[in-house]
Amino acid sequence: MVNYKNYKVWQKSHSLVFEIYKILRVFPKEEQFNLVSQIRRATLSIPTNIAEGCGRETQKEFIRFLYISSGSAHELDYLIMVSSELNIIPKEIAEPLLNEINQIKKMLAGLIKKIKGTLSEI
Repeated sequence: MVNYKNYKVWQKSHSLVFEIYKILRVFPKEEQFNLVSQIRRATLSIPTNIAEGCGRETQKEFIRFLYISSGSAHELDYLIMVSSELNIIPKEIAEPLLNEINQIKKMLAGLIKKIKGTLSEI
């Protein structure tokens, strides 16, 4: 199996974890067990599922974990959007994050498509 650290989408999502964690420090205390907890789980789930999928025996299993990672990216997209709309995250901080999340979602979709293509060739 390929080392997950070699995937650009893993590298990008790993970096995103640190960006998000810095931003979460400014969230109100009353959101620690709501938005903050949910955002942390969704953020960590993206690179974690890529890593776990790389450890699986088959490409089909890897794809399943990439779909989970993609679902978490979509969830994070919404959570950052709603945090911005609630004026917890300023729009000038939220917009670049949303762009980065969208890039990750596209990269995951491309990787899934590429791997599916190799499965149909076998």
